[in-house]
Amino acid sequence: MSAKKSTCTRRNFLRSALLAPVGVAWAPSFPAKAEDPPKQAAAATPVPTRKLGKNGPDVSMLIFGGDMPAYSPEFLDLGWSMGIRYFDTAAQYGGGNDETKVAQWLAQYPERRKDLFLVSKDHPKAGPEQLLELVDRRLERCQTRYLDLYFIHGINAREYGADSLNWPKSDAFKKVAEKLKSSGKVKMVGFSCHDAQAPQYLAAAAEGGFLDAIMVSYTPFFAKGGAMDKALDACQAAGIGLIAMKTLRNAADAPKRLPEFDQLGLTTHQALLQAVWSDPRLSAVCNRMQNMDNIQTSVAAVRGYKGPLKLAHRELLRETLLASRGAMCPGCPACHRHSAELALAFADISRYVMYYEQDGNRQARELYQQLPAGHRDASQVDLAALRDACQFKTNYPEIIRRAERYFA
Repeated sequence: MSAKKSTCTRRNFLRSALLAPVGVAWAPSFPAKAEDPPKQAAAATPVPTRKLGKNGPDVSMLIFGGDMPAYSPEFLDLGWSMGIRYFDTAAQYGGGNDETKVAQWLAQYPERRKDLFLVSKDHPKAGPEQLLELVDRRLERCQTRYLDLYFIHGINAREYGADSLNWPKSDAFKKVAEKLKSSGKVKMVGFSCHDAQAPQYLAAAAEGGFLDAIMVSYTPFFAKGGAMDKALDACQAAGIGLIAMKTLRNAADAPKRLPEFDQLGLTTHQALLQAVWSDPRLSAVCNRMQNMDNIQTSVAAVRGYKGPLKLAHRELLRETLLASRGAMCPGCPACHRHSAELALAFADISRYVMYYEQDGNRQARELYQQLPAGHRDASQVDLAALRDACQFKTNYPEIIRRAERYFA
């Protein structure tokens, strides 16, 4: 996305915030002019929290995600004013600029740092030991003395090598995690993962037992007793905090309202968030809220959560999403199996198409082109069979065609 378009998108977002009804108690006050000094937003009561893992702190059940066109100190202030105390960022978000926005916000409100749970992520392609060097860059960019949680970003065998499947249980990564925490630069260490081999990475982490938290692509419809379900159980038993991401991605084409959820006072998206919180293994949901409506409805969903959704409502959600055109499979057993069997990186390609179409993210082209040629070649793959085997019937033939059109 061009800088001009990004600036216009952010300006439109902030204008919509300014035009919000005066009676909305959590609406912040933004400067009327660019040269005016920032005005502190009136902070709402923090959103509900859950404990992150066995030894972690209580964290916001709703996480303010990053990598959005409107991302700015004012945007962060809006999330804070609505009660969110967990901000997620990464080295590459916003073309490498999101962390500086966090720094600018913290410079305005340094007293808030003690109440903020701040996460960043990095790509140690040379191995976990590289985190010991990279962490200083993250601290410098965020202008903070420490990170509450530091992740290996998007761990997967294609980027980090096949041996990365063993990192979560390796002595090398364990020593790195210990050094990071003993240095005071990091309080918790883990990884994020949206790879088809996520169950294997989670199982390795549970076996290793030294990581503090994992953020994983999650759907509340994983098969009971399946590989992902067992991996989540193992991590919970090991005391590892679990954070959901990419939860709403397959709901982009779903109906916004259904009568059954109207009776609960929920939109379909709010019901899906509450379905995730219905899983007691999950501490929080990382949500990419791109505008004021997204933030309002997400905050309302977490504040309105009183307990697990009934099974009938969760089944209705599942049927609704299955009937909608999904941009990517959240990781059903068939897709996990085929990912291990095929060279084609169909799950990654689907994610890049989703980034490009839903987010307008032009970096998706670079991510696609960074894949080895063999991982982009679908000429020998029965894409129709792949689609038919997918639990979510993700249209891989069409997605691969769109990827070649957008990125090749």
